[in-house]
Amino acid sequence: MASLVLYALRVGGGILALSQMPGRDGRYAADMEHLYEWQPGLVITLATEAELVGHGAADLGADLQSAGTRWAHLPVADMGVPSAEVTYRWAETSARALGALQGGGRVLVHCLGGCGRSGMAALRLMIEAGEKPDRALVRLRALRPCAVETEEQLYWALDAAGAAQKG
Repeated sequence: MASLVLYALRVGGGILALSQMPGRDGRYAADMEHLYEWQPGLVITLATEAELVGHGAADLGADLQSAGTRWAHLPVADMGVPSAEVTYRWAETSARALGALQGGGRVLVHCLGGCGRSGMAALRLMIEAGEKPDRALVRLRALRPCAVETEEQLYWALDAAGAAQKG
């Protein structure tokens, strides 16, 4: 039985979901089976390499790609925000995600716990898809109350769309 819960909402005509890392609870094979059944077009991994290895998900990227799912690994430290390099790489990843969502596809964003980093990236995608920042944050937190854990994560998500709000 899979332990992976997908917190999904409609964004730009498709479905955007957040989750914890597949295998985090020691059920990697069951989590991956659940993920394959959900059929995401793109999975964005924000967990670090050490987190992937430490929780038995070192082969996540290869496993997803062998099943025909596109994968982007944008590692961000726990409770952190993307480095300048990862922020630069976000542009291409975001374009792919938005294209999938606009085409009615499914995109999954995950970190280790499925809250802070995942919420940060999901909020940014929602804003980039055209949602008003305040409404997007309310919608996201209605689904996943722990989404976006720090002020820095919130500002990163808001700055992405040039929508930074003074808090």
